[in-house]
Amino acid sequence: MLETALDARVSPETLRKIETGRVATPAFPTIAAIADVLGLSLDAVWAEINQPERGVEPTGSAHRARERLAS
Repeated sequence: MLETALDARVSPETLRKIETGRVATPAFPTIAAIADVLGLSLDAVWAEINQPERGVEPTGSAHRARERLAS
């Protein structure tokens, strides 16, 4: 974790807080820097955070978007 934080130019404590959910909405540049260090595209990060929780049915626009993609 230390190396990832330093490579992303964020403090290890900030990264720890993001990982544990103590920072509810990290700044976009912080997420972009961490994703870059980890070799993840922002599209991949967005897709991951927008996945429904397991066992929970998607509702609203997310549900309609998934239905369109499935057909």
